[in-house]
This record gives sequence, C-alpha cells and structure tokens, in this order.
Amino acid sequence: MKTYNYGKQHLDFSDIMSVVGVLRSPFLTCGPKVKEFESALCAYTGSKYCVAVNSATSALHIAMLALDIKCDDEVITSPITFLASANCARYCGAKVKFCDIEETTANIDPLKIESCVTNKTKAIIPVHFAGQSCDMEEIYKIAKKYNLKVVEDAAHAIGSEYKGKKVGCCEFSDMTVFSFHPVKTITTGEGGAVCTNNEELYKKLLAFRSHGMHKDGAMKNNWEYEMRELGYNYRMTDIQAALGVSQLKKLNFFKKRRREIVDYYNNNLGLPHLIEKEFSNACFHLYPVMVRNRAEFYKRARAEKLNLQVHYIPVHTQPYYKEQGYNWGDFPNAEIYYKKCISLPLYPDLKNSDLDEIIRRIKEIL
Repeated sequence: MKTYNYGKQHLDFSDIMSVVGVLRSPFLTCGPKVKEFESALCAYTGSKYCVAVNSATSALHIAMLALDIKCDDEVITSPITFLASANCARYCGAKVKFCDIEETTANIDPLKIESCVTNKTKAIIPVHFAGQSCDMEEIYKIAKKYNLKVVEDAAHAIGSEYKGKKVGCCEFSDMTVFSFHPVKTITTGEGGAVCTNNEELYKKLLAFRSHGMHKDGAMKNNWEYEMRELGYNYRMTDIQAALGVSQLKKLNFFKKRRREIVDYYNNNLGLPHLIEKEFSNACFHLYPVMVRNRAEFYKRARAEKLNLQVHYIPVHTQPYYKEQGYNWGDFPNAEIYYKKCISLPLYPDLKNSDLDEIIRRIKEIL
C-alpha cells in the first residue's frame, strides 16, 4: 500500500544541478547566489527589497528587530499558526495579544483586531493560513488608524495573490515573511525571506541578519566593518539560494497543480473545508478538512498509510503562553477549528489516481 504524507517537496534534475553548480563554485556561502535569489523574489512579488535568511523564524525575528519592538510593547497575531508567529515578539520581550479567527478561512478576523489594540500595541502579524491571504486592506486601515506596523506572515503563501497582486508586494504592510521549508510550496531545504518596500527597514534587516555589522560610512579599508547593534548569524547559504532560484522558476506550475488538487478534493470528497474568499487567488499550502472524532480518524488514517497532520494546536493553549495569562476558552473560533481540523495530502506530485486512492481510503475511515 502506497504511503501518502500531508506535504512533500518536489525536486527535479534542474534543482539538483543548480546545487551541484554551487558546490563546484568558489562560494558555498556569502557569494552571488543569495543576491540572485533575493532579486528573483523581488521580481516575482513586486517588492523593492528582499533579505534571505536561514528560516522564516529568523525572518520574523529580524522583522521585529527592524521595527524596534521592545519589552512592554504588544504585538497582535493569530492563535492558529505555528509557534514562531508569536514567539518572534517574545524574543524581543514584547507581549503577544492573540486575536480570534474567522470560522470560514481560519485567518485572523479583521473585525476583532481593533478590540485587541491598546496604547502599548506596536504591530500586527496577520498569518495567511493555508496559503489564503488575510483581508490585508482592512487590516492596514486599522493599522493606520492606530499608527501600527504590519508584518505579513506569508510562510504558507508564496505564490498567492490578494486583490490581483502578489502576496509579498507589501502594498498593505511594512514587511512580508516567507518560508522555504521542504513542506512549503518552494523549498531551499531550510530558509526564509523578508520583503519590504522601505529602504530603512531593508538596511536594518541586512544588519540584523549578519551580527549587526555595517560596512559603510567613514571606513577606509575594504576589510573594516562596524558592529552598531546586536545582530545574529541568520544568513542563507549559496547552496540554499541556488535551490531557491531553481524552485522559484517552477512556482507557477506548483500553484496550478495545488489549486487543481484542492478543486478535486472539493468536488469529490464532501468534507467541510475552508472557503476561499472573492479577493483571494491562493497558492494553497494546506488542505484542512473538519472531521468528527479527530483522534480516532487520525489513528485510522495512519493505519491506512495516510500520514496526515493537524495545523495547528492553538498557540495560546501552549504551557508557555498559559504562563502569560492565556487559557482554553479564550478564543472560541480557533478552538472549535482545532478540535476538528486535519490536513490532507497536498503536493504537486500527486496524480488524480493518487487523489482517487486517498479519497477512497478516507471514505472507508469515515
């Protein structure tokens, strides 16, 4: 019996040879491929600047640092996300304010954000869950009203569009963060990036990526540099970037096939699922459905060689965030969603015959 995972990278010969080319070159890191990848991401998204790093978690962290998020500040985000969306604020000492989700999309609910804003709020991190963009124009209006910064967590959403423009163009945000983990739409093995249209933020991101070092100003010699703030070693290697350049060329194909698979499930499976809004043209990263007796469903699916996953345990229910004052019952929509959701296989290598087999096994489990 064939095994199906919820996600899987797609690599072909061109990807392999792009990496081999770097391995045969003089630069494995700190070379030209990172800049090439950054330029390709700018060209694709329409953003002016891009900083590639070693993970989306690192990208979120330096985004917070670039915004000067500090102790006693507050940052608003969704409880239905990976831990990093909230942890990045805590790395800077800020308090996380969670905001409940929309029932139909699992994205942060713009109608609930304003009630989370206090005089300590400095930023909003909307999470484009499963690949569908949040309603960024509405969120940006709230941000402008209260003089807040916006960082899009688009870890799921490379290739997605909002109102006809690419996620990452930063029309309604200060920065956008992407992830290139192997289960994401394109991969660099591990990796992430921050896009922005703000040159000042771009320069800060570059410094925080590499130890807080600067090589401008009054330095006389090429080997001189100044450390002006505390930075980190969050650099992406040329090996990773070369894979990213190659993968990005296939993004349109990946998106087309992912949307075909989502449509196939929608038309043939019959389980409750998330709804795509009219402003969205998503490159779907996940296909979550809602099932009864999820624990039993998960167990039986594993026995049927379906390695499914739950996205996500609400962040506010984690022991660490309970210590910050949160608990079960705080965000009803997020908790209802979590108790029923499970993500089915979604990756470009799936053929329609594979989908028929997956659907057959699921219907037997049900």
